[in-house]
Amino acid sequence: MSIISKDIQKAVVLLNNEELVAIPTETVYGLAGNIFSEKAIKRIFETKKRPFFNPLIVHIATIAALQDIVAEVPEKAKLLAETFWPGAMTLVLKKHKNIPDLITAGKDTVAVRIPNHTTTLQLLTQLRFPLAAPSANPFNNISPTKPEHVAHYFKDDIKMVLDGGACKNGIESTIIGFENGEPIIYRLGALALEDIEAVVGKVTVKNKKEQNPDAPGMLQKHYSPLTKTILTSTVLNDIQLYANKKIGVLTLSSSYKNKGIKSEIVLSKNNDLQEAASKLYDALHQLDHQKLDIIIVEKMPDVGLGKSMNDRLERAAFQE
Repeated sequence: MSIISKDIQKAVVLLNNEELVAIPTETVYGLAGNIFSEKAIKRIFETKKRPFFNPLIVHIATIAALQDIVAEVPEKAKLLAETFWPGAMTLVLKKHKNIPDLITAGKDTVAVRIPNHTTTLQLLTQLRFPLAAPSANPFNNISPTKPEHVAHYFKDDIKMVLDGGACKNGIESTIIGFENGEPIIYRLGALALEDIEAVVGKVTVKNKKEQNPDAPGMLQKHYSPLTKTILTSTVLNDIQLYANKKIGVLTLSSSYKNKGIKSEIVLSKNNDLQEAASKLYDALHQLDHQKLDIIIVEKMPDVGLGKSMNDRLERAAFQE
């Protein structure tokens, strides 16, 4: 029997009983639990095999709910929240004393956002607590953008995936922290750097930190297919380099039509970065299930959402 269901009331009951439910957002599916239930939060880490030093994102339904989560909100954070919430932006702010250390990896800050997905907003308004919800995939694997991706990963580990269809943005939220009141990007994401800077001016990017990361998504290896993956600007050269291998190719808009390719996915024939981002993880899932020897991914243009996709792909291709 499938664990995928559209029944919001069923999700409410499970979450009230300290169970985990995978929830849809506009970015990726999240593995959600009650932030005040130690049992649920520990289950999130255990189910994902996620290290406890990696903090979780808290999901709320309204800006008014922020006062129960954080102790202070810098002026530029207020401006960003008013502009981009609900949406693909997570803010890292000084936490309220009632937020468990388990959520924040012992830090005095908490990551929080309002997801832009009607199903999950309906769910959140029916709960008496916010939800912690990292991506619903085993640690370091490709993030899920369809309910089927989650069911493939966790069909024996959780009781329900709340079906909200395919995620329209397709990569994780952009994470913004604050140092001396000034915004710092900890994770590039589905909200483009240029859009943020249009609201608050020049922003610093500090998005790599192996030890004691300030936010999710800062580790060098992440979002990775099980198949060896390389990121390149010279796709044809790399096809020749691996001529004796079963090759999968992922490109933005060009089809290479090379006889050395076993499988090829083009993300957007119109060169549309938004469309490409929305399809990125699903394409990696498809290629990863084809028993290929290698996935060759074409580097994206280094602008807008292309920067965010390249960030994900560099981590996916990182060789330890």
